[in-house]
Amino acid sequence: MATASDYVLNELRLLRASLGLSQEEFGRTIGYSGSHVSSVETGGRPPTKEYMEAVDRAHDPAYQPGREGRFMRMLRDLAKLDVTPTWLREWIQFEREATTLRWFELAYVPGLLQTERYARATLAGGRFDADEVERIVASRLERQAILTSEKPPQLIAVLDEGILRRPVLDQPGLMAEQCEHLLALAAREHVQVHVVPVDAGMYLGLAGQFIIADLPDGARVAHADNQLKVEIVDAPVDVAKLARTWEIVRNEALPRRQSIELIKEVTKSWTC
Repeated sequence: MATASDYVLNELRLLRASLGLSQEEFGRTIGYSGSHVSSVETGGRPPTKEYMEAVDRAHDPAYQPGREGRFMRMLRDLAKLDVTPTWLREWIQFEREATTLRWFELAYVPGLLQTERYARATLAGGRFDADEVERIVASRLERQAILTSEKPPQLIAVLDEGILRRPVLDQPGLMAEQCEHLLALAAREHVQVHVVPVDAGMYLGLAGQFIIADLPDGARVAHADNQLKVEIVDAPVDVAKLARTWEIVRNEALPRRQSIELIKEVTKSWTC
């Protein structure tokens, strides 16, 4: 599957081809050597801000000094994607194409349903510096746009009740805000939120989080992870196993209305 980086490099190659220029000739128009152009186009050297600005200045008819041109905008968007973990980029594309997402979470509120404060809290603990946290949070919030798109996927989320009751230290009001956000999203026709209650005891979902995406062509692909490994699962036999697990876990969860009532109850406990 092509990546965002592949797309940008392809656009650079297409621009040069449309101008009928060799790499050496194109390089002269932007102040770089032909070998530099070749290295960028083949992915051996990253396109820098200065390089992309030079391309815009020389070849974007709408270029205006002090404003981003076409390729500078591409570089900015690529930078946003680059803060997304490599293992997640392919999944994000499936997420955008999906007609239905079946999402089970054991530890956190699903990313598509998180508030900004909650999303930031999940990244705490020193794994990332402050700038990285802000970029990752921005990327996560940007993914949520699929829920307000013209044709949003049907999202069926199943959460373990422990997620809703687990406090976030030094973050007063955060969980009340997150629960209220969940209730607002669950009121949408294309979003279902179900909760596996504590009294369900030990159940199959305790083995870990997973997501199953139904794609427009009828295919199914899944995402599964644990502390050591994250993988995209597309082998039909493995996806079928996860689908069976989904049915078992879904049956452990409360119906939609009862789940909403439980979330309301938990919300009140966070506001007392």
